Amino acid sequence: MSTGNSNAKAFIVLLAAMMSLVALSVDAMLPALVAIANDFNLPQATQAQWTITSLFIGLSIGQLFYGPWSDAVGRKPPIYVGYLLFISGSIICILSESFNWLIVGRVLQGMGAAAPRIITMALVRDKLKGAEMARIMSVVFSVFIVVPILAPAVGQLILSVAHWRWIFGMLLIMAVSTGFWFFLYQEETLVEDKRRPLTVKSFVEGLKFLLAERTALVYTLVSGVVFGGFIGYLNSAPLIFIHLYDQGDNFALLFAVAACAVGVASLVNGRLVLKLGMRKMINYALWGLLLLTGLFCIILLANAGVPPLLILMAYLVPAFFCIGILFGNLNSIAMEPLGAIAGMGSAFVAFISTLVAIPIGSLIGLSFNDTCYPVVFGFLFVALFSLVVITLFDRVPWQQNKA
Repeated sequence: MSTGNSNAKAFIVLLAAMMSLVALSVDAMLPALVAIANDFNLPQATQAQWTITSLFIGLSIGQLFYGPWSDAVGRKPPIYVGYLLFISGSIICILSESFNWLIVGRVLQGMGAAAPRIITMALVRDKLKGAEMARIMSVVFSVFIVVPILAPAVGQLILSVAHWRWIFGMLLIMAVSTGFWFFLYQEETLVEDKRRPLTVKSFVEGLKFLLAERTALVYTLVSGVVFGGFIGYLNSAPLIFIHLYDQGDNFALLFAVAACAVGVASLVNGRLVLKLGMRKMINYALWGLLLLTGLFCIILLANAGVPPLLILMAYLVPAFFCIGILFGNLNSIAMEPLGAIAGMGSAFVAFISTLVAIPIGSLIGLSFNDTCYPVVFGFLFVALFSLVVITLFDRVPWQQNKA
């Protein structure tokens, strides 16, 4: 289906805005974690990290259902439900009088944000094919990469002129505006004769299919472990930069510098993966992360867990470059054997990987002890565990026979 130039641009902007809702909901809150801990008189500042973890809990629940549901009833109804949940959660967060209610609101936000995050991919597949689809997706993902880099600066700007609750006000305004825009101008893209009924039987069969595909299962597990290390960093970054290094005014800049490495890695991966293949890229990235982190541990130990800020940043940038290489390739290999259940498979992969990531990220974040040890040791565990699992899996007989 071809679109006019102006319609295509509007479609791209709408999709990018919808997909950015998750990144904004996570990263714009980071500068506010210390203020939230103070406002609710939390016994430990690390408890404020539940505002991040709870969002991912809601996201993991939502991701499991929206994809298969949209295949059955069309794309628009599940997105409407998602926006209603996100708006409701935002209002609860704005009005919350206790930390528990704030967490409830964040879970609802996560459940709601999962709808545009998952279904926008299906919207593009429904409307476009081939090179045009690739062009649209490359632009959308470019915006999706930029938003996490800029989001903390948005949150910090709001904090400089208003209360942290206005960050949720900003998220509410964005959800209402993009949801209304979607309602008015986006037509249904999945015609009725292409819809697949959603039944308990089909859901169970899809899950059995995933569990039987060892490649999908192993790489989903590894993807979750890597994502867990990343969540651990997200949970800890405000305490490291604001509390430990007293860089509250520069937090957004420091966060952006490290986050840029993920964006650069995506561009580099796009050029090299066709030549080297996904498995080699994963192997190089894991070895790079392991050796880099191992060397940095020596510096960390020599500085009692608090190295000079410049040296910490010199480690984080290449570490995040390695993690950026891992993200796309791990998910792509996990999805390769699931072509027969692509929509449901993507939902299962997203759900399981997030479910694995949440306890790992929470453990790293809650272990913060006024040093960088938890985050760095977390990255060391991620690299070592992933290398061991993938190496052992690639050597077993069934993998060789499949090849």
